Amino acid sequence: MNRLAGKVAIVTGGGAGIGEAISKKFAREGAAVVVCGFPEDPVEAVVEEIQKAGGRAVAYTGDISVQEQAEACVKAAVKEFGQLDILINNAGVFPATGTIDKYPVEAFQYMIKNNIYSCFMMTRAAMPELQKTRGNVVSAGSEAGWMGIPENTPYGGTKGFVHAFMKGVAVEQAKEGVRANCVCPGPVDTAWTHKETGPMSAKMEKQTVEGTPMGRRGTPEEIANVYLFLASDEASYVTGALFFADGGVTNSKGPHGAEVPSKLKQEPEGELDLKHEHDGHAEIRKQDQWQHLG
Repeated sequence: MNRLAGKVAIVTGGGAGIGEAISKKFAREGAAVVVCGFPEDPVEAVVEEIQKAGGRAVAYTGDISVQEQAEACVKAAVKEFGQLDILINNAGVFPATGTIDKYPVEAFQYMIKNNIYSCFMMTRAAMPELQKTRGNVVSAGSEAGWMGIPENTPYGGTKGFVHAFMKGVAVEQAKEGVRANCVCPGPVDTAWTHKETGPMSAKMEKQTVEGTPMGRRGTPEEIANVYLFLASDEASYVTGALFFADGGVTNSKGPHGAEVPSKLKQEPEGELDLKHEHDGHAEIRKQDQWQHLG
């Protein structure tokens, strides 16, 4: 319960889905958390829930793909808690699916902004503080950035950048005592992987689950557990790693999940009180916002 005692963490995209789980897991393990998100995200609610549970947290709302706001987020963490030990680059978007010849250019530009620029800007802004504490950064990769997934090609491309970027940061910053890693989830039980709340079609949703050898989606808390390990001192010799938390997807060939008995497809009961794991879906990011890419 104290694996992050005395640490200060920023969690971008911390108000919903996997980000909510990371924020609450880190607070539960003793970290002071800056829950970062867009103004329309439930970051204030997550902070209130953490505080009611006895944890320490503050909210930061802004567009961290913009240099000035990324720097302001880091300054807010240091001003409030005195230091920065952990940066979690979880923020990202998944606005559309489609073959590359039909994929909306605006959606691709939107992903470049929110999946790549935000990761770069926050890592750049946080590095001087992480060097002081010999801290670490963990970024959200994806199975899609490793093996390629039909109708998810542009999304996978943005995650491929994150993979290479974290590997480079790991090598470059090792001499400063800073570690850098990626968590690469497979399908997770958030709004993104449900046809009602995300961009997936019913066919794609079915294929996603049946193509997972464990025959189910992961839970946000299961992914947060991997972030916890990599961010903690237990992973002191781990840097430049891509940790796949994907139910076996990257090793599979075919719809093995269809063969898993129903009793083994049950998601585990978690310890965290997650209220926003299905928030933050693509519909929150209206298409008319894609034009605001500056």
